[in-house]
Formats: sequence, C-alpha cells, structure tokens
Amino acid sequence: MLKSLAVGAVGLLVLAVFPLLAADDKPAGAPGTDEQAAAAKQRAGGAAANADPSAASDWAMNATIIEACSCPMFCQCYFSTEPAGHAAGHEGHAAHGDGGEHYCKFNNAYKVNHGHFGNVSLDGAKYWFNGDLGDDFSKGEMNWGVLTFDPSVKPEQRAGIITAMRQAYPVKWKSFTVAKDATVEWKADKDHAVAKLDGGKAAELSLKRFPGNDGGEPVVIHNLKYWGTPRNDGFVLMPNEIEATRKVPQGQKPYEFKGTNGFMITFDITSKDAAPAAAAKGMSGKKS
Repeated sequence: MLKSLAVGAVGLLVLAVFPLLAADDKPAGAPGTDEQAAAAKQRAGGAAANADPSAASDWAMNATIIEACSCPMFCQCYFSTEPAGHAAGHEGHAAHGDGGEHYCKFNNAYKVNHGHFGNVSLDGAKYWFNGDLGDDFSKGEMNWGVLTFDPSVKPEQRAGIITAMRQAYPVKWKSFTVAKDATVEWKADKDHAVAKLDGGKAAELSLKRFPGNDGGEPVVIHNLKYWGTPRNDGFVLMPNEIEATRKVPQGQKPYEFKGTNGFMITFDITSKDAAPAAAAKGMSGKKS
C-alpha cells in the first residue's frame, strides 16, 4: 500500500500497504495531526512514537505481509502514480476502468519473522496497517493511515518497528494515527491467508491462492520493487475473498471489498540499507 520508490527506469512511484509517519514528520496544515500525535505518544509509548533511525545504529527486519486493497488484480499503483478508478455503484467490487473516483483502500497484516533493534528482538511481533492512499500520490503524500499493534508487542519493539517501517515506506500522510492496541490474528499457508484485527470487528483479510500454470503452485511476480525495501521474495498472488476495515478515523467511512487485489510478500531491510538513503538526504538538503 504506499509509494515513494521509483519503479525501474520509468521513475514512477510505487505502492504497497504500509508506511509510517512519525509525529514530528506530519505534513504542515494536516487536519488534526497535533491531537493525533499526542494520542499516538500516549498509546504507543514515547519511545515508539518518537522512534528515529539514529536511536539504534544496528537494526534489521524480515517480515511477511498479508496484503489486500480495493484495486483490481494486480494493483496498478505499482506502475502508476494514481490508483484504479472506481465507477459509481461498484463500491466493494472489482470495478475496472479509468472513470469514477480514484482510491486505494488497503489492509496490511504483518508478522516479523526475525529482526532486532539494537539488542531488542523483534521476532514474532504482529501489527496491522490500513487506510487509503488517496487519488494521486505523485508527490509522495498519501491520504490517511492507521497503525495498530498487537498487545503483545512491547514498547521497545514498537520503536524498532516504526524505525524500520519509516525506511520501508518513506512517504507522508495527511492523517496518521496509532490506534488502541487490538489482537492481530495471522495465519497463512501456500493456499490461503487469513488475518483479523480485534476478532474481525476492526478489520479482516481473507486471501486465496491464484493457481499457477501447473495448478499446484501460486503465481509469483519477481523483480518488482516493494516500496523502499531492497529485497523481497516475490509477490505471491492471492486475490482477496474479503478485505474490510470496519473501524476508521473520524471523517472516514468503513469499507469492504471482495475479489479485488491481494498478495503475500516477505521483505527484508536493515540499517545498512537505510544508511545510504539517509546520507543522500543529508547531502541534498531535502526532506523525503
């Protein structure tokens, strides 16, 4: 679900479904961001809310995502600067075409396979990210997003997760909040992937493998950039049976889609990968 990465030589922005905006990185004039930042600090803990790449010089994360969005299969956001158009009356279905409203409403459920933040292990941490990329992300700004941690994730782990995710999804949000902790259920094999947030009361994902040429293995897209991560094992295509967000920030509407884009992916990123980007940012004087 996000995009600030160039895809190959074409220089287009990519999307994915997980981006983190620290409280002090909020866009100027974003509605309600001061209140949201205060709430985020209170819920996620000061260390996590103020996480900064310099807080630990040595960190790494390898995580698998169950991901789905409102775009038709396969999400065009990875090849364009705007999401798919959705014709009026087709909400909740795999509407195609360029007409109507443009949006990419997503749900991402994460499980850290292995990782660390300094001497803190990130292994097994689960969290959820959902929201809407908006209608045009050509300038690297998305509409809204909500991050939710499973209650088992410790404050010091949250700091590491936020640090890694800020590097993985280097974008800005008009509205970004950290929600109250909620249980993240996460289960997947090569045929199905199911995830629920707060037992499905807050959000839900169910994906089913798309059969490959031999019928037994899934279709996998390789050599495609996933946001700011330097390595991934491929996009395992799994159209969603349901992709729903039922609890949303004030001013937004719940959404539910069936038969639209879905996939699983495992990405890998470390502090060594982030260092060149940070150095380039400092040399150019520009803030990403």
